[in-house]
Parts: sequence; structure tokens; C-alpha cells
Amino acid sequence: MGVLSALKRARRKAEYLLEVATLAEAGSYEGTGMLEAALLLFLIAISYIAMALFSKVHPTEIMSPSFMLGIIVVSFLLSTGIAIVAVIAGVGGGVLFTPIVLGFTSLDTLLVRATGLVVAMFSGLISTGPFMRKGLADIKIVYFCSIPIVLGAMVGAFSAVYLSAYLGALGDAIVRLALGVTLVFIALMFVFGGAKTEYPEVKHVDSFTKRLRLSGSYWEESLKKLINYQATRGIPGFLLFALVGFTGGFFGLGGGWAVVPVLNFVMAVPLKVSAACSGVLLAIGNAAA
Repeated sequence: MGVLSALKRARRKAEYLLEVATLAEAGSYEGTGMLEAALLLFLIAISYIAMALFSKVHPTEIMSPSFMLGIIVVSFLLSTGIAIVAVIAGVGGGVLFTPIVLGFTSLDTLLVRATGLVVAMFSGLISTGPFMRKGLADIKIVYFCSIPIVLGAMVGAFSAVYLSAYLGALGDAIVRLALGVTLVFIALMFVFGGAKTEYPEVKHVDSFTKRLRLSGSYWEESLKKLINYQATRGIPGFLLFALVGFTGGFFGLGGGWAVVPVLNFVMAVPLKVSAACSGVLLAIGNAAA
């Protein structure tokens, strides 16, 4: 019996060391998604050049061709800046794009919100590759959270279309007012919400979350060790993600601004894993909306 116990301990230790080595190799992966980003920027630049060379742009009473070209260039630079900030913060481009365009233009609110969802979706897609290669995005947590986010986003998008079709200008006014209130709430949440916890301590795991096995590990390069984590409070997280999906789909904000706080504060997922899962969930939820 002593020999068998020693062999079992040796096997568990070997499996642990193999997992550590695998995650350490993934954590030190040098690719940072630059290839995907460079390819996307190259294709966008080619598209703008083709538009400038082959499109017949005629002056209007209020805009000359040079002014139109200036708007395109400024829009390109603004969108690039939004994408950079959004990916770093893990919030999605929609939460920055939609308020800026609605606040400084007279474009139809439904068009702006739909475009904001596309912006957030692509920022999520760009960040998905590096996060998955580094082993930070937990696929089980992503699957669990994507269900309420997708359902909420679809309901929010349908509600936005219905409101725009049946209320017209009044619907636009309601959307702008509600969006302003929502943005104030988001700002207050970031200011007074407290510091995020890098490695939350889980004292109790409810039976529902335990059955889902929402646990994992990743290699923390700064500490040179394996970080194990266990999510908790799955039911409150599920309900909150449905609300996040509805808000993101209705206002065109994406939802990344709330995904990280819910994962980190409510479900006790480490901050790096929360940010990585947020990027993947942005791509899934916004595509559904």
C-alpha cells in the first residue's frame, strides 16, 4: 500500500509539473496579436485608398470633397484610438464610440447604436486571439456567461428596433436621455466601485457553481507561479450578465464595461482572466445583437 501511495503522489506531482510547464510556455508566448491587428489596419487602409481613388465624390451645398475626405480621415483616427483604449481596458469600443457620435452628430440613433455594436465586436475579435493563446480566457466561463449575454443582447437589439420604428423622434429622445443616465451610472461605478481584486479569495462556493466546475489555472509570469481559481455565485452572475447583454444590445455599448466587474467582484474570477474573458464575450454578444 505504501508503494502504491507513493506512486500516486509521484503521478500527481508529475501532472502538476507538466501543467505548470505548459502554462508557463503559453504565458511567455511572444505573439501579442500584432499580426491580426496589422492585417486589419492594412485592409482598412487599402479600402480608404480605393474609396479616395475610385469614388466619384461631388461637392454639396455644405461640404466640399476635401472636407468629406477630412471627415473620413478624422473618423479613421478616432476609431483607431477608441480601439486601442478599448482593448487595453477590456471595455469594448461601443462604450466610447456610441456616446461620442450621438453627442456630436445628428445621425439616427439606431444607426449609431448598430455601428457601435460592430465596433465593439471587432475590438473583441482582435483581442480574442492573444488571450486564447496565452491561456487566460477560460472557455468554460466564456460558455457559461455567453448564454445570458447573447439572450439579453438579442432582446435589447429587438427592443431598440421596435422603439425606433413605433415611437420615431420621441423614441430617439428617450434613448438619448436613457443613454445619458446609463453613462453617468457607469462613470460613478468606475469612480466609487472600489479597487478590483487581482486574486480574489473565495471562502465559499455555492453548489450550483461547483457543479458547473467553473475553475481553472493560469501561469502568472510576474510571480513565476501557477494561479488556481474557482468561480462562485453563478446564479447572480447569470442574471447580471443577462442585464448587461440587454443594456449593451439596446444602447450599442457592447457590454465590456460591466463584464469585468461582474466576473471579478461577483464571481471572484481573477482580474486577468476576467479581462481576457471580457474580450471573447464582447465578440460573441455583439455579433448576436
